[in-house]
Amino acid sequence: MTQLYLRPIALAESPQSEEGEAIRLAGGLAYASRFALIERDGGKVVSRRRFSARELEAALPTLPEEVSQQWENLKRTHAPLQLGERTVRLDQPQVVGILNVTPDSFSDGGQFMDDSEVANAHAAAMLESGAAVIDVGGESTRPGAAAVWEGDELKRVIPAIERLAASGAAVSIDSRRQAVMEAALTAGARMINDVSALRHDPRSLEFAAAAGVPVVLMHAPGSGEDLHAEGSFRDVVLDVFDWLAAQRDAAMAAGIAREKIVLDPGIGFGKGVAENLALINALPLFHALGQPLMLGASRKRTIGALSNEAPAHKRLGGSVSLAFKAMEAGVQLLRVHDVHDTVQARDVWRGLRDAALTDFSQLA
Repeated sequence: MTQLYLRPIALAESPQSEEGEAIRLAGGLAYASRFALIERDGGKVVSRRRFSARELEAALPTLPEEVSQQWENLKRTHAPLQLGERTVRLDQPQVVGILNVTPDSFSDGGQFMDDSEVANAHAAAMLESGAAVIDVGGESTRPGAAAVWEGDELKRVIPAIERLAASGAAVSIDSRRQAVMEAALTAGARMINDVSALRHDPRSLEFAAAAGVPVVLMHAPGSGEDLHAEGSFRDVVLDVFDWLAAQRDAAMAAGIAREKIVLDPGIGFGKGVAENLALINALPLFHALGQPLMLGASRKRTIGALSNEAPAHKRLGGSVSLAFKAMEAGVQLLRVHDVHDTVQARDVWRGLRDAALTDFSQLA
């Protein structure tokens, strides 16, 4: 079966730098001026044609409908996410702070689990630094981590969510179990972030649709307890694109409103360093799915592999570098451990974008 993919391959700092021949990606502050139309047959790429924005617009009447749909998706402006009384705008990158209440997470396991005062102070610091959402998780999903009993997960996350919700914070629950999702929403969480894309628990799709809250569907190749299993790719970028498209469609078929679906390519889940880097370089392509994007690359193994095996707590520079790359690609939600530094990088990036948008010297 032939499949087509419309990938932005040249980004611009502003539309006027391309004399207006650039599109605004996903309603944000990233702009694309050149595009590759990739054709795949039987899993193998068989052709690649390049277009400017103007050339592609002219060619659309002669191309299959799916290309026109991807073109419209690339330009789609996304409505804000509504998390209870909190509104998270998607016209610029937003930072999602990670709060792990687990004993064994790869970066900060145990640090915020047994002392609620420490956890409270850390969450407050993330909010003060500019986190739009706090993502609370009670199960480590690092490679080789043991499965967590549902009751233990509930005991870990619910007190933290209740405290955060009482403070007025926008809270997301990072879980793949329906009972935990339900209890978390009752406690005040207003978004579901499921690393299994609502596949692990057969009750979760129906529950998420009925709950009506935003959901994050992340790519992970494993279908059972080990989400890192079965990671074999013909072309990791296009394979993940197809997989996310299928999960988006399954969520919509189950009754989840399209505007409530966020997609995440799943950096580090069943993927090696080269595959992770390929996905990060291809982030602009994923806007062709027509959904807001989340990226969770903070402190991950790929950074250590590229920095003389630096341990997780010494991967700040690499984490901010990948976050900046995601901003350049128009990613709306950056899930990170180091909120202050990422927000500062975001604000500097935003300043550069604003300056580029108001610089008309190239037209003089």
